[in-house]
Amino acid sequence: MSVSALHIYEQHTDAPDDKFWARIIAEAIGQLEDRYPQLKEVAIQPQLRETGLRLLKEIQEVRLEIKEVEARLSQEIDALDLKILENTTKNVDTKAELILWVGGVGLLQTILLIGVLLRVAHLI
Repeated sequence: MSVSALHIYEQHTDAPDDKFWARIIAEAIGQLEDRYPQLKEVAIQPQLRETGLRLLKEIQEVRLEIKEVEARLSQEIDALDLKILENTTKNVDTKAELILWVGGVGLLQTILLIGVLLRVAHLI
């Protein structure tokens, strides 16, 4: 039996007492709940407002966390840039030392070779 306002009105006018009328109302509500089960799950405006406020709070918390992570990453990047700069400086120093050693060894080899040649030529 479907719920209609006219049918309920007719049942009300034919109801012999309040107990029977209460049963009619209870059946009508039960039929509505069976017909529209999603009504139990429908959010009301205060619930929606509360959910919206909770979501806004969570969004703000996530934004703060993102800012903290960005700040930490920025510091780590700066530290890595400094290490790269230090290593680059060390590499330049190492190359300069290597050039000096190679130049010195080359000069010593040249002097030694000239000495050997002069000795072989009996000039020394």
